[in-house]
Amino acid sequence: MNQHYIGGGHVAVKTCNMEESIAFYTKIGGKLLQLESLPDGNGRKQLALLSFAGFVLELICPAEPKKEEDGVVAHFAVYVDDVDAAAAELQSLGINTFLKPEKTVLPELFGGLENRFFRGPSGEQIELLHCNTFAYPD
Repeated sequence: MNQHYIGGGHVAVKTCNMEESIAFYTKIGGKLLQLESLPDGNGRKQLALLSFAGFVLELICPAEPKKEEDGVVAHFAVYVDDVDAAAAELQSLGINTFLKPEKTVLPELFGGLENRFFRGPSGEQIELLHCNTFAYPD
């Protein structure tokens, strides 16, 4: 499996106020990399990528934000060179906790990305992520 890993992906944090969160993280040393939005059924969900402390932080603000009872960390991502190959190898190891039967392809989000989520033993979501044009941090 290790041959598919490229490095740590990002930490996703849910926020109730995108502007406030961007201001906070940039104030303490982060740098805004990209700001995008997606339809989420109730309007548009805002997404921001920030470089912070040697990793990428993804801020997520739904169209109708609310305080999260389970905390604010939505998932963590691992960059892979091939989402399908990495998922197939996990499945060959008996991992059958994928949230959807196939990867998601979003050609216009952050320059084009593919991802697939599965759950760890405590219910945490782990994202296999491949992004065509995003520069992966070293």
